Amino acid sequence: MADYTITFARSARKELENLPANIAGRILRKIEALAENPRLPGVIKLQGSKNFWRLRVGDYRVVYSINDFSRSVDIVVVRHRRDVYRDL
Repeated sequence: MADYTITFARSARKELENLPANIAGRILRKIEALAENPRLPGVIKLQGSKNFWRLRVGDYRVVYSINDFSRSVDIVVVRHRRDVYRDL
């Protein structure tokens, strides 16, 4: 049973759907692992933000926030590494 629930921002879901199937599958497997432990090895807290974390999956980055009180992980952005930090 998963400890945390995973939710997607509408824009993050759309970005994930527009990726090639093999890349989206790799990213989804990593996101599903966040349900067990949202602070996986290799995950980095973004500097200058209260609660944004970065998950690296090849050339893509998943930016998410963790709410320990409600036991949820909210996926905010799924983008290529060259574009991910522009609008945060």
